[in-house]
Amino acid sequence: MLAACGGQAPQHPVAKRNDLLQENRSAVKLEDRDIDLFVQRHGLVVERSGTGVRHALMRDMPGETVHAGQWAMVRYRMELLNGDTAYTSSADGPEGFLVEEDDVESGLHEAIQRLSPGDSAIIIIPSYRAHGLIGDLDRVPPRSTVVYRIGLAGIKDR
Repeated sequence: MLAACGGQAPQHPVAKRNDLLQENRSAVKLEDRDIDLFVQRHGLVVERSGTGVRHALMRDMPGETVHAGQWAMVRYRMELLNGDTAYTSSADGPEGFLVEEDDVESGLHEAIQRLSPGDSAIIIIPSYRAHGLIGDLDRVPPRSTVVYRIGLAGIKDR
């Protein structure tokens, strides 16, 4: 039987799980390195959250920050680390999303809550807090870090 299967016994499910965990850890380390290189290349001074999301304030205005349950009205350009633009907000005006409730990247929900109206920032979101292993099946490839160049135009309560 072993000869028919190439001489290898089937791998135990726990061993397969451990291999996958190790592979994911390695991928996260490589992505972290790529993000660090991007930050250095662009001369950014970033703050890093515990989840790996980084942000650099480009314009810091006084005021209250966004809270969960509020509408964040934003102008943005979302890019990949190589500089390719994936998406941009409409030229007709800011677009809104309900913080902590709408279907946008979890890293964006996290980072937007550090901004107040009038602020602009560069937000770098690792793939595991953005579109994950499969991308968005359109313009964001699998395991892609996304970079938001974003301005918070305003906040609206529900």
